[in-house]
Amino acid sequence: MARFNKVILVGRLTREPECRTFSTGGKVAKFGFAVSNRKKNTQTGQWEDEPMFIDCEAFNRGEYGKLADTIEKFCHKGSQILVDGRLHLDTWDDKTSGQKRQKHKIVVEEIQLLDARQDGPGGGSAGGRSSGYSGGSVDNYDDSGPGASPASGGHGSDDIPF
Repeated sequence: MARFNKVILVGRLTREPECRTFSTGGKVAKFGFAVSNRKKNTQTGQWEDEPMFIDCEAFNRGEYGKLADTIEKFCHKGSQILVDGRLHLDTWDDKTSGQKRQKHKIVVEEIQLLDARQDGPGGGSAGGRSSGYSGGSVDNYDDSGPGASPASGGHGSDDIPF
């Protein structure tokens, strides 16, 4: 059986990233992420958002890996980003009940910043193997006007429900 664990989502940060530096010099950025599905309410006939909340973590990896630094510097509560990563199942023993607990999270490997910059429209990409640089360029913008799609080929934000 083939093994493939890949997640690509567009959403918004639900809280400020929390960063921690390790004694080895590594760094992790943890943040909450929300995505939304749209479904039609059968009683009212209206479209409604159905939010899903996901915990994410991103690491500085490798010689040029600065993904956690990029998230700490450019991503804030409410920021819209594209997350590219993999699912990971965290398991632990509940301290109060002693029961086994678990939850899925996303280990982020690459992001694209989708919010407009303060000095102009567009978005950018940061981190990841596809660019060959895990520190990320945040100057990869399409100058085609307000609401422009990221130059990396993403879609505009007009059809995103949140």
